Amino acid sequence: MTDTVREKVPEDVQPLLRNRDFLLLWQGAAVSGLGSNASSVAYPLLVLALTGSPADAGFTGFVALVPQLLFPVPAGALVDRWNRRRTMVWCDVLRALAIASVAAALLLDRVSLAHILVVGFVEGTLTVCFQIAASAAVPNVVHPSQLAAALSRNEARARGATMLGKPLGGALFGFGRALPFLFDAASYLWSLVSLLLIRTEFQSERRPRGEPLRRELTEGVRWLWRNPFIRTTTFLIAGSNLLFQALFLTVILMARDQGGSSTAIGLMFGLGAVGGVLGSLLAPEVERRLSMRTVVIGANWAWALLVPLLLVVRGPYLIGAVYGLMCFVGPVWNVVTSAYQLAVTPDAIQGRVLGAVGVIAFGAVPLGSLIGGQLLSRFGATATVGVLAAWMVLLGATATLSPAVRSAPSLAGAAGSGRS
Repeated sequence: MTDTVREKVPEDVQPLLRNRDFLLLWQGAAVSGLGSNASSVAYPLLVLALTGSPADAGFTGFVALVPQLLFPVPAGALVDRWNRRRTMVWCDVLRALAIASVAAALLLDRVSLAHILVVGFVEGTLTVCFQIAASAAVPNVVHPSQLAAALSRNEARARGATMLGKPLGGALFGFGRALPFLFDAASYLWSLVSLLLIRTEFQSERRPRGEPLRRELTEGVRWLWRNPFIRTTTFLIAGSNLLFQALFLTVILMARDQGGSSTAIGLMFGLGAVGGVLGSLLAPEVERRLSMRTVVIGANWAWALLVPLLLVVRGPYLIGAVYGLMCFVGPVWNVVTSAYQLAVTPDAIQGRVLGAVGVIAFGAVPLGSLIGGQLLSRFGATATVGVLAAWMVLLGATATLSPAVRSAPSLAGAAGSGRS
Protein backbone atom coordinates (compact mmCIF):
# COMPACT_ATOMS: atom_id res chain seq x y z
CA MET A 1 0.00 0.00 0.00
CA THR A 2 1.50 3.35 -1.03
CA ASP A 3 1.31 6.53 1.01
CA THR A 4 1.95 8.84 -1.95
CA VAL A 5 -1.23 8.55 -4.04
CA ARG A 6 -1.67 11.90 -5.74
CA GLU A 7 -4.69 14.15 -5.80
CA LYS A 8 -6.71 13.88 -9.04
CA VAL A 9 -6.65 16.89 -11.35
CA PRO A 10 -10.09 18.59 -11.37
CA GLU A 11 -11.85 18.53 -14.75
CA ASP A 12 -12.03 22.34 -14.97
CA VAL A 13 -8.25 22.75 -14.62
CA GLN A 14 -6.31 23.40 -17.82
CA PRO A 15 -4.02 20.47 -18.75
CA LEU A 16 -0.40 21.13 -17.95
CA LEU A 17 0.72 20.83 -21.57
CA ARG A 18 -1.80 23.52 -22.57
CA ASN A 19 -0.71 25.92 -19.82
CA ARG A 20 0.90 28.69 -21.92
CA ASP A 21 2.84 30.34 -19.11
CA PHE A 22 4.16 27.06 -17.71
CA LEU A 23 5.34 26.06 -21.19
CA LEU A 24 7.09 29.42 -21.68
CA LEU A 25 8.79 29.07 -18.31
CA TRP A 26 9.71 25.47 -19.12
CA GLN A 27 11.19 26.02 -22.58
CA GLY A 28 13.08 29.17 -21.55
CA ALA A 29 14.75 27.25 -18.74
CA ALA A 30 15.37 24.31 -21.09
CA VAL A 31 17.38 26.40 -23.55
CA SER A 32 19.19 28.20 -20.73
CA GLY A 33 20.04 24.82 -19.16
CA LEU A 34 21.36 23.59 -22.49
CA GLY A 35 23.78 26.52 -22.61
CA SER A 36 24.82 26.16 -18.98
CA ASN A 37 25.62 22.48 -19.45
CA ALA A 38 27.66 23.23 -22.55
CA SER A 39 29.79 25.75 -20.67
CA SER A 40 30.02 23.52 -17.56
CA VAL A 41 32.01 20.99 -19.59
CA ALA A 42 34.05 23.74 -21.25
CA TYR A 43 35.17 25.33 -17.95
CA PRO A 44 37.26 22.42 -16.60
CA LEU A 45 38.56 21.64 -20.09
CA LEU A 46 39.63 25.27 -20.48
CA VAL A 47 41.35 25.43 -17.09
CA LEU A 48 43.10 22.11 -17.69
CA ALA A 49 44.28 23.44 -21.07
CA LEU A 50 45.53 26.69 -19.47
CA THR A 51 47.20 25.29 -16.35
CA GLY A 52 47.29 21.49 -16.65
CA SER A 53 46.33 21.27 -12.97
CA PRO A 54 43.38 19.18 -11.64
CA ALA A 55 43.60 21.22 -8.42
CA ASP A 56 43.08 24.45 -10.42
CA ALA A 57 40.12 22.87 -12.22
CA GLY A 58 38.65 21.79 -8.89
CA PHE A 59 39.21 25.24 -7.38
CA THR A 60 37.54 26.88 -10.38
CA GLY A 61 34.50 24.67 -9.82
CA PHE A 62 34.55 25.55 -6.13
CA VAL A 63 34.59 29.31 -6.80
CA ALA A 64 31.77 29.04 -9.34
CA LEU A 65 29.65 27.01 -6.93
CA VAL A 66 30.51 28.62 -3.58
CA PRO A 67 27.61 31.13 -3.96
CA GLN A 68 25.35 28.11 -3.38
CA LEU A 69 26.92 27.95 0.08
CA LEU A 70 27.04 31.67 0.82
CA PHE A 71 23.94 33.26 -0.67
CA PRO A 72 20.79 31.05 -0.71
CA VAL A 73 19.44 32.41 2.60
CA PRO A 74 19.81 36.15 1.80
CA ALA A 75 18.73 35.49 -1.81
CA GLY A 76 15.63 33.69 -0.58
CA ALA A 77 14.70 36.61 1.68
CA LEU A 78 15.13 39.08 -1.18
CA VAL A 79 13.15 36.90 -3.58
CA ASP A 80 10.25 36.93 -1.09
CA ARG A 81 10.46 40.74 -1.00
CA TRP A 82 11.06 41.45 -4.69
CA ASN A 83 8.98 40.68 -7.76
CA ARG A 84 10.08 37.15 -8.69
CA ARG A 85 9.75 37.50 -12.45
CA ARG A 86 11.62 40.82 -12.53
CA THR A 87 14.39 39.25 -10.45
CA MET A 88 14.72 36.40 -12.96
CA VAL A 89 14.82 38.84 -15.89
CA TRP A 90 17.73 40.82 -14.42
CA CYS A 91 19.59 37.62 -13.54
CA ASP A 92 19.38 36.50 -17.18
CA VAL A 93 20.62 39.86 -18.46
CA LEU A 94 23.62 39.96 -16.13
CA ARG A 95 24.52 36.29 -16.63
CA ALA A 96 24.53 36.76 -20.40
CA LEU A 97 26.92 39.71 -20.08
CA ALA A 98 29.23 37.83 -17.69
CA ILE A 99 29.56 34.68 -19.80
CA ALA A 100 29.95 36.74 -22.99
CA SER A 101 33.02 38.39 -21.44
CA VAL A 102 34.76 34.99 -21.27
CA ALA A 103 33.98 34.34 -24.92
CA ALA A 104 35.32 37.80 -25.85
CA ALA A 105 38.51 37.25 -23.85
CA LEU A 106 39.08 33.92 -25.62
CA LEU A 107 38.53 35.45 -29.04
CA LEU A 108 41.02 38.21 -28.18
CA ASP A 109 43.46 35.69 -26.62
CA ARG A 110 43.31 37.58 -23.33
CA VAL A 111 41.74 34.97 -21.06
CA SER A 112 43.22 34.35 -17.61
CA LEU A 113 42.44 32.09 -14.68
CA ALA A 114 41.55 35.17 -12.57
CA HIS A 115 38.97 36.27 -15.17
CA ILE A 116 37.42 32.79 -15.25
CA LEU A 117 37.19 32.73 -11.44
CA VAL A 118 35.48 36.15 -11.27
CA VAL A 119 32.95 35.30 -13.97
CA GLY A 120 32.25 31.92 -12.39
CA PHE A 121 31.55 33.56 -9.02
CA VAL A 122 29.29 36.27 -10.52
CA GLU A 123 27.37 33.81 -12.68
CA GLY A 124 27.01 31.42 -9.74
CA THR A 125 25.61 34.16 -7.49
CA LEU A 126 23.03 35.24 -10.08
CA THR A 127 22.08 31.60 -10.69
CA VAL A 128 21.29 31.13 -6.98
CA CYS A 129 18.82 34.06 -7.12
CA PHE A 130 17.31 32.87 -10.40
CA GLN A 131 16.78 29.27 -9.30
CA ILE A 132 15.16 30.21 -5.99
CA ALA A 133 12.77 32.60 -7.75
CA ALA A 134 11.97 30.03 -10.45
CA SER A 135 11.29 27.23 -7.95
CA ALA A 136 9.10 29.49 -5.80
CA ALA A 137 7.14 30.50 -8.92
CA VAL A 138 6.06 26.99 -9.95
CA PRO A 139 3.19 26.57 -7.41
CA ASN A 140 1.74 29.88 -8.69
CA VAL A 141 1.90 28.87 -12.36
CA VAL A 142 0.29 25.41 -12.07
CA HIS A 143 -2.66 23.98 -10.13
CA PRO A 144 -1.70 22.32 -6.80
CA SER A 145 -2.80 18.92 -8.08
CA GLN A 146 -0.34 19.28 -11.00
CA LEU A 147 2.69 20.14 -8.87
CA ALA A 148 4.32 16.70 -8.94
CA ALA A 149 3.75 16.41 -12.70
CA ALA A 150 5.22 19.88 -13.26
CA LEU A 151 8.29 19.04 -11.21
CA SER A 152 8.66 15.79 -13.14
CA ARG A 153 8.68 17.73 -16.40
CA ASN A 154 11.17 20.17 -14.94
CA GLU A 155 13.39 17.23 -13.99
CA ALA A 156 13.11 15.84 -17.52
CA ARG A 157 14.00 19.28 -18.86
CA ALA A 158 17.08 19.51 -16.68
CA ARG A 159 18.22 15.98 -17.51
CA GLY A 160 17.56 16.50 -21.21
CA ALA A 161 19.60 19.70 -21.13
CA THR A 162 22.42 17.69 -19.56
CA MET A 163 22.07 14.90 -22.10
CA LEU A 164 22.34 17.28 -25.04
CA GLY A 165 24.31 20.16 -23.53
CA LYS A 166 27.38 18.34 -22.25
CA PRO A 167 28.16 16.53 -25.54
CA LEU A 168 27.46 19.80 -27.34
CA GLY A 169 29.83 21.65 -25.01
CA GLY A 170 32.60 19.13 -25.61
CA ALA A 171 32.09 19.27 -29.38
CA LEU A 172 31.94 23.08 -29.47
CA PHE A 173 35.10 23.33 -27.36
CA GLY A 174 36.82 21.06 -29.86
CA PHE A 175 35.87 23.42 -32.72
CA GLY A 176 36.77 26.58 -30.84
CA ARG A 177 37.27 27.37 -27.17
CA ALA A 178 34.98 30.42 -27.25
CA LEU A 179 32.01 28.64 -28.85
CA PRO A 180 30.49 27.00 -25.72
CA PHE A 181 30.53 30.35 -23.92
CA LEU A 182 28.96 32.22 -26.85
CA PHE A 183 26.23 29.60 -26.96
CA ASP A 184 25.61 29.93 -23.22
CA ALA A 185 25.29 33.72 -23.47
CA ALA A 186 22.73 33.35 -26.29
CA SER A 187 20.76 30.81 -24.22
CA TYR A 188 20.35 33.34 -21.41
CA LEU A 189 18.89 35.82 -23.89
CA TRP A 190 16.38 33.18 -25.04
CA SER A 191 15.31 32.63 -21.43
CA LEU A 192 14.95 36.40 -21.01
CA VAL A 193 12.54 36.67 -23.94
CA SER A 194 10.46 33.75 -22.61
CA LEU A 195 10.11 35.42 -19.21
CA LEU A 196 8.98 38.69 -20.79
CA LEU A 197 6.15 36.86 -22.57
CA ILE A 198 4.70 35.29 -19.39
CA ARG A 199 1.53 36.91 -18.01
CA THR A 200 1.00 34.98 -14.75
CA GLU A 201 2.19 36.52 -11.50
CA PHE A 202 4.94 34.47 -9.88
CA GLN A 203 3.80 35.17 -6.32
CA SER A 204 0.61 35.58 -4.32
CA GLU A 205 -0.42 38.99 -3.07
CA ARG A 206 2.23 40.37 -0.73
CA ARG A 207 1.47 41.85 2.65
CA PRO A 208 3.47 44.85 3.91
CA ARG A 209 6.45 43.62 5.91
CA GLY A 210 6.96 45.02 9.37
CA GLU A 211 9.87 42.81 10.37
CA PRO A 212 13.49 43.80 9.70
CA LEU A 213 15.31 41.86 6.98
CA ARG A 214 17.63 40.41 9.62
CA ARG A 215 14.74 38.52 11.25
CA GLU A 216 13.36 37.42 7.88
CA LEU A 217 16.71 35.82 7.05
CA THR A 218 16.21 33.23 9.79
CA GLU A 219 12.52 32.50 9.21
CA GLY A 220 13.12 29.94 6.47
CA VAL A 221 15.78 28.18 8.57
CA ARG A 222 13.44 28.00 11.56
CA TRP A 223 10.58 26.63 9.43
CA LEU A 224 12.90 24.01 7.92
CA TRP A 225 14.23 22.92 11.30
CA ARG A 226 10.70 22.35 12.63
CA ASN A 227 9.95 19.80 9.85
CA PRO A 228 11.92 16.61 10.66
CA PHE A 229 11.41 14.90 7.29
CA ILE A 230 12.43 17.89 5.16
CA ARG A 231 15.33 18.63 7.52
CA THR A 232 16.67 15.07 7.31
CA THR A 233 16.28 14.69 3.56
CA THR A 234 17.94 18.08 3.03
CA PHE A 235 21.08 16.84 4.78
CA LEU A 236 20.96 13.56 2.84
CA ILE A 237 20.70 15.54 -0.42
CA ALA A 238 23.70 17.60 0.68
CA GLY A 239 25.72 14.42 1.15
CA SER A 240 24.81 13.01 -2.27
CA ASN A 241 25.39 16.39 -3.96
CA LEU A 242 28.90 16.49 -2.50
CA LEU A 243 29.50 13.01 -3.90
CA PHE A 244 28.22 13.79 -7.40
CA GLN A 245 30.23 17.01 -7.69
CA ALA A 246 33.44 15.25 -6.66
CA LEU A 247 32.53 12.44 -9.05
CA PHE A 248 32.06 14.91 -11.94
CA LEU A 249 35.74 15.90 -12.06
CA THR A 250 36.80 12.33 -11.21
CA VAL A 251 35.12 10.76 -14.23
CA ILE A 252 36.47 13.52 -16.51
CA LEU A 253 40.02 12.64 -15.46
CA MET A 254 39.37 8.88 -15.63
CA ALA A 255 38.05 9.22 -19.18
CA ARG A 256 40.88 11.53 -20.24
CA ASP A 257 43.52 9.21 -18.77
CA GLN A 258 41.97 6.34 -20.73
CA GLY A 259 42.32 8.27 -24.01
CA GLY A 260 38.95 10.00 -24.18
CA SER A 261 38.77 13.17 -26.31
CA SER A 262 36.81 16.29 -25.32
CA THR A 263 34.01 15.14 -27.62
CA ALA A 264 34.01 11.67 -26.07
CA ILE A 265 33.88 13.18 -22.58
CA GLY A 266 30.88 15.26 -23.61
CA LEU A 267 29.19 12.15 -25.00
CA MET A 268 30.01 10.31 -21.78
CA PHE A 269 27.97 12.82 -19.80
CA GLY A 270 25.30 12.68 -22.46
CA LEU A 271 24.97 8.94 -21.82
CA GLY A 272 24.71 9.70 -18.14
CA ALA A 273 21.95 12.20 -18.83
CA VAL A 274 19.96 9.59 -20.80
CA GLY A 275 19.49 7.80 -17.49
CA GLY A 276 18.33 11.06 -15.93
CA VAL A 277 15.77 11.66 -18.66
CA LEU A 278 14.38 8.13 -18.35
CA GLY A 279 14.18 8.53 -14.58
CA SER A 280 12.35 11.83 -14.99
CA LEU A 281 9.78 10.31 -17.35
CA LEU A 282 9.12 7.44 -14.94
CA ALA A 283 9.13 9.61 -11.80
CA PRO A 284 5.34 10.32 -11.74
CA GLU A 285 4.56 6.60 -12.00
CA VAL A 286 7.06 5.70 -9.29
CA GLU A 287 5.69 8.52 -7.13
CA ARG A 288 2.23 6.97 -7.37
CA ARG A 289 3.41 3.49 -6.43
CA LEU A 290 6.18 3.95 -3.85
CA SER A 291 6.20 5.67 -0.49
CA MET A 292 8.58 8.54 0.21
CA ARG A 293 10.33 6.31 2.75
CA THR A 294 11.06 3.71 0.06
CA VAL A 295 12.28 6.32 -2.41
CA VAL A 296 14.66 8.00 0.04
CA ILE A 297 16.21 4.81 1.43
CA GLY A 298 16.29 3.03 -1.93
CA ALA A 299 17.96 5.93 -3.77
CA ASN A 300 20.81 6.17 -1.29
CA TRP A 301 21.56 2.45 -1.38
CA ALA A 302 21.34 2.35 -5.17
CA TRP A 303 24.06 5.01 -5.36
CA ALA A 304 26.14 3.19 -2.75
CA LEU A 305 26.11 0.06 -4.92
CA LEU A 306 26.79 1.87 -8.21
CA VAL A 307 29.77 4.09 -7.31
CA PRO A 308 32.26 1.18 -6.92
CA LEU A 309 31.38 -0.03 -10.45
CA LEU A 310 33.43 2.87 -11.80
CA LEU A 311 36.53 0.96 -10.66
CA VAL A 312 35.85 -2.01 -12.95
CA VAL A 313 34.71 -0.34 -16.20
CA ARG A 314 37.02 1.23 -18.77
CA GLY A 315 36.51 3.86 -21.45
CA PRO A 316 34.32 6.97 -21.44
CA TYR A 317 31.22 5.21 -22.75
CA LEU A 318 31.12 2.48 -20.11
CA ILE A 319 31.83 5.11 -17.46
CA GLY A 320 28.94 7.08 -18.91
CA ALA A 321 26.67 4.03 -18.71
CA VAL A 322 27.37 3.57 -14.98
CA TYR A 323 26.94 7.31 -14.45
CA GLY A 324 23.61 7.06 -16.27
CA LEU A 325 22.36 4.40 -13.86
CA MET A 326 23.18 6.75 -10.98
CA CYS A 327 21.41 9.61 -12.74
CA PHE A 328 18.32 7.43 -13.29
CA VAL A 329 17.66 7.37 -9.55
CA GLY A 330 17.94 11.10 -8.87
CA PRO A 331 14.76 12.41 -10.58
CA VAL A 332 12.43 10.18 -8.54
CA TRP A 333 14.07 11.39 -5.32
CA ASN A 334 13.86 15.03 -6.46
CA VAL A 335 10.24 14.92 -7.61
CA VAL A 336 8.87 13.26 -4.47
CA THR A 337 10.75 15.34 -1.89
CA SER A 338 10.51 18.66 -3.77
CA ALA A 339 6.78 18.26 -4.42
CA TYR A 340 6.16 17.68 -0.72
CA GLN A 341 8.33 20.63 0.30
CA LEU A 342 6.70 23.08 -2.14
CA ALA A 343 3.21 21.83 -1.25
CA VAL A 344 3.51 22.35 2.51
CA THR A 345 5.51 25.61 2.49
CA PRO A 346 3.49 28.87 2.71
CA ASP A 347 3.99 30.94 -0.47
CA ALA A 348 5.01 34.03 1.50
CA ILE A 349 8.14 32.25 2.76
CA GLN A 350 8.85 29.96 -0.21
CA GLY A 351 12.01 31.87 -1.14
CA ARG A 352 13.41 31.74 2.40
CA VAL A 353 12.67 28.04 2.83
CA LEU A 354 14.19 27.26 -0.57
CA GLY A 355 17.17 29.36 0.46
CA ALA A 356 17.56 27.48 3.74
CA VAL A 357 17.30 24.15 1.93
CA GLY A 358 19.68 25.37 -0.76
CA VAL A 359 22.42 26.54 1.59
CA ILE A 360 22.56 23.03 3.06
CA ALA A 361 21.75 20.83 0.06
CA PHE A 362 23.59 22.77 -2.62
CA GLY A 363 26.15 24.39 -0.35
CA ALA A 364 27.80 20.97 -0.38
CA VAL A 365 28.35 21.19 -4.15
CA PRO A 366 31.33 23.61 -4.06
CA LEU A 367 32.81 21.56 -1.22
CA GLY A 368 32.51 18.49 -3.44
CA SER A 369 34.39 20.25 -6.22
CA LEU A 370 37.15 21.35 -3.84
CA ILE A 371 37.40 17.96 -2.09
CA GLY A 372 37.34 16.10 -5.39
CA GLY A 373 40.16 18.20 -6.81
CA GLN A 374 42.31 17.71 -3.72
CA LEU A 375 41.70 13.96 -3.53
CA LEU A 376 42.53 13.53 -7.21
CA SER A 377 45.72 15.60 -6.92
CA ARG A 378 46.96 13.72 -3.84
CA PHE A 379 45.74 10.14 -4.30
CA GLY A 380 44.53 9.67 -7.88
CA ALA A 381 41.22 8.57 -9.37
CA THR A 382 41.07 5.01 -7.99
CA ALA A 383 41.50 6.03 -4.37
CA THR A 384 39.06 8.92 -4.86
CA VAL A 385 36.33 6.56 -6.10
CA GLY A 386 36.97 4.33 -3.07
CA VAL A 387 36.55 7.24 -0.66
CA LEU A 388 33.33 8.35 -2.40
CA ALA A 389 31.93 4.81 -2.31
CA ALA A 390 32.51 4.62 1.45
CA TRP A 391 30.82 8.02 1.86
CA MET A 392 27.75 6.82 -0.03
CA VAL A 393 27.48 3.68 2.15
CA LEU A 394 27.45 5.96 5.20
CA LEU A 395 24.60 8.01 3.70
CA GLY A 396 22.62 4.86 2.90
CA ALA A 397 22.95 3.65 6.50
CA THR A 398 21.92 7.09 7.79
CA ALA A 399 18.77 7.11 5.65
CA THR A 400 17.86 3.58 6.76
CA LEU A 401 18.25 4.31 10.48
CA SER A 402 16.69 7.80 10.51
CA PRO A 403 13.37 7.93 12.47
CA ALA A 404 12.21 10.89 10.33
CA VAL A 405 12.68 8.89 7.11
CA ARG A 406 11.21 5.68 8.49
CA SER A 407 8.04 7.60 9.50
CA ALA A 408 7.96 9.72 6.33
CA PRO A 409 4.74 11.72 5.76
CA SER A 410 2.39 11.29 2.83
CA LEU A 411 2.44 13.49 -0.28
CA ALA A 412 -1.31 12.91 -0.64
CA GLY A 413 -3.23 15.72 1.04
CA ALA A 414 -0.20 18.04 1.10
CA ALA A 415 -0.96 19.50 -2.35
CA GLY A 416 -1.82 23.17 -2.06
CA SER A 417 -1.59 23.29 1.74
CA GLY A 418 1.16 25.91 1.65
CA ARG A 419 -0.34 28.32 -0.88
CA SER A 420 -1.93 30.68 1.62
